[in-house]
Amino acid sequence: MVKIPYGKGTLELHEDVTVITPSFVMDGKCPGAGAAGGCTSALCGTAIVEASMERPFGGKSLRELAAGKKTCVVIISDHTRPVPSRDILPRMLSELREGNPQIFVTFLVATGLHRKTTAAELSEKLGVPVTVVQPAGGAEFFAGAPLNAPIYIHDGADPEKNVFLGTLPSGAPLYVDKLAAETDLLVAEGFIEPHFFAGFSGGRKSVLPGVAGRLTVLGNHCGPFIADPHARTGILSGNPIHEDMVAAAKMAKLQYVVNVVIDDDHRTVAAFSGDPFLSHAAGCDFVGKMFRVKTDMYDIVVTGNGGTPLDQNIYQCVKSMTAAESCCRKGGVIVICAECADGIGGDSFYRSLAECESAEALYEEYCRVPQNETIPDQWQSQILARVLKGHTVIFVTRPELRETIEAMKMTYAETVAEAMAKARGIAGSEARAAAIPNGISVIVESR
Repeated sequence: MVKIPYGKGTLELHEDVTVITPSFVMDGKCPGAGAAGGCTSALCGTAIVEASMERPFGGKSLRELAAGKKTCVVIISDHTRPVPSRDILPRMLSELREGNPQIFVTFLVATGLHRKTTAAELSEKLGVPVTVVQPAGGAEFFAGAPLNAPIYIHDGADPEKNVFLGTLPSGAPLYVDKLAAETDLLVAEGFIEPHFFAGFSGGRKSVLPGVAGRLTVLGNHCGPFIADPHARTGILSGNPIHEDMVAAAKMAKLQYVVNVVIDDDHRTVAAFSGDPFLSHAAGCDFVGKMFRVKTDMYDIVVTGNGGTPLDQNIYQCVKSMTAAESCCRKGGVIVICAECADGIGGDSFYRSLAECESAEALYEEYCRVPQNETIPDQWQSQILARVLKGHTVIFVTRPELRETIEAMKMTYAETVAEAMAKARGIAGSEARAAAIPNGISVIVESR
């Protein structure tokens, strides 16, 4: 039996299949935390972060960076990312205030082009009460003790809240949130995991797409870049998307990051702090070694999108589909299991698949769209179309999404058993099957 993360629980696959998981498996102990045995997530994660911040890459601590600065903006992740901020932010604030008791610290939520994060979502994420204090403008939220800091939600679509910093290597304009651009000290929290077109998350992604303007995100996620063979999971070298992201972080003067690595239960298992580029490179090397798997090709591949909050909508689930795509033969079947409690994840994303002639035609169309004509969510549609033009996708989710799933040229199934029956009806009763329980956390390479 294989358990597939689904919302806040799991679904069970009761078939004898090959299970594809990373070699790195947590056993209840926290590496690097000085613990002899198991410990609670909060204590363990905090210890790992503190140890990392005491040995920052590049040598400069937050205390040193804070000296002489009047303001600091800390970029934090939004509701779509399971970053354990409770492990990270208290320590970051402590160091900033130790280095400069007068420094004024503001949190900036890196929404990219996602919807705005709510006060309730921030309260759950930060572990402190978050209240709306000025809904008509200014500080939209305020975090209570012990963080005690105003929180702003990035709005990439508002030109008055973003400033132009120059032109990226690709030719795309760089617009960044005014708060981030004008602060004396820009730092960020985040996490590093395999990413389906940026290679890895974390580091430079806090700026682009995190707090970048709409035109900048669209230019970075353009059709030709998404189609580039280097824009794939676990690849940084030669990746045009990554290269523009690095340039954006440097132009925005991002000076320090704390990035963690988490396990399937969203516990912190490693941390990389300090210089944004040196620490991120070290973290990517760690993740690349620990979460890379070489495997055979299969006729049927079952996967999940990591559970809440990563499987909150169909849009996010394209990520795990690409992991399955990496080891599913052409013409094979991909089964994706995700609760999608937040629905689709974007109207233009839905309409592009629902209204196109075919997945193949849509993919070819988007590959030809010039960088400066990229439309919102085009990249996600393009990647899903790439998966669909080579495979049948069966989506296991809530019954109310059946019509949506089928309109988007996928096959609906209410249960894993039903999905497997349909998959074997397509691929054959003797089809070879594999399962990638969490398609988000693995870099799959076929032998």
